[in-house]
Amino acid sequence: MSHLSAPGRVVCAFAVTRTPPPADVLAATPGHAEGGPLRALPAGDLYLVVQDVPAASFDEAALTERLNDPADLEHCARAHHRGVEAAARTGPVVPLPLATLYRTDHGAAAAVTSRAAVLGALLDRLRGRTEWAVKVHAAEADGPADAAPVGVGGVDGRSYLSRASARRRVRQDSRGRAAAGAEAVDAELRRYAVAATRHRPQSEQLTGRRAPQLLNAAYLVDDARRAGFTAALSRLRADGGAAGVELSASGPWIPYSFAAWDSGRDDRESAPQAVRS
Repeated sequence: MSHLSAPGRVVCAFAVTRTPPPADVLAATPGHAEGGPLRALPAGDLYLVVQDVPAASFDEAALTERLNDPADLEHCARAHHRGVEAAARTGPVVPLPLATLYRTDHGAAAAVTSRAAVLGALLDRLRGRTEWAVKVHAAEADGPADAAPVGVGGVDGRSYLSRASARRRVRQDSRGRAAAGAEAVDAELRRYAVAATRHRPQSEQLTGRRAPQLLNAAYLVDDARRAGFTAALSRLRADGGAAGVELSASGPWIPYSFAAWDSGRDDRESAPQAVRS
């Protein structure tokens, strides 16, 4: 039976799946606080996990304000991820961008059915596979910064300049070794992955570290190769010191980084989406 959103409400879509989650799972999953219960919306042979939300709180102006506030952005992102996780309870999913909105159920279903072949192929590709996030930083150097020159004599000055030049060469060599180490990490992990993608390295303000981030990558890994992938991670962590790098990893995750289905749109996009028909 077709569901009609109440006046003043729009449809917020979280993810596409082939098998709808059980009704009790959806009922127990909190979506956006302002919205109604999550539900499964048929779209041909596929399903959307959606929630009715107030149009006034999710129009472009309201979303721009909310998503520019760190606390509100976190609340929205967590609600969206809960909806995606609920959809993933019964099989692979294609997560939709944060705040993907439609005016009606018909418009939401039509958007999916018009791309059914693409979405079906993507769901097949993601089945039995998860995402692993890996970040590589240059190892943080110990010790104080260059000391100021002692004395004013020519010998002391030349000695200081020589030491400073030697320190610069050491730093340059360390940076080159660390960059090569990060590339080696990526090359090794790709051997165990179906696909890999690199995201822009995060700034020191985001990471909270003095050392630069050299690699910010995601890997799509078959469940059957997970043990090999995690063993490789352990080896690379242990060997990181010799290469001048520090490695951190997390997973398994729903493969957000490999679920882009709309050309030209980033699947991790957090900007407000226009309400579609």
